[in-house]
Amino acid sequence: MKDRLNRTPAALYARVSSDRQDVDLSVAAQLRALRDYAEKNGYVVAREYVAEAESGRIADRPQFRRMLDEASRPNSPFHEILV
Repeated sequence: MKDRLNRTPAALYARVSSDRQDVDLSVAAQLRALRDYAEKNGYVVAREYVAEAESGRIADRPQFRRMLDEASRPNSPFHEILV
């Protein structure tokens, strides 16, 4: 496994469409799973973005948009997005 300095910087994105989501699909559960995946697969988490109670039908979600804006910068703090 890569040491921390050689890991690929990644952003995590978690979203739920309502606060009535099942516990297994909660933002906290998604982030736990994403962090675990990142650790086991050579990523270091550089950013986390959370969109709660946002519709998946539109791309005008503030955290989603912020993540894409940061990803498109030449000095982006991450190279991959884990969803």
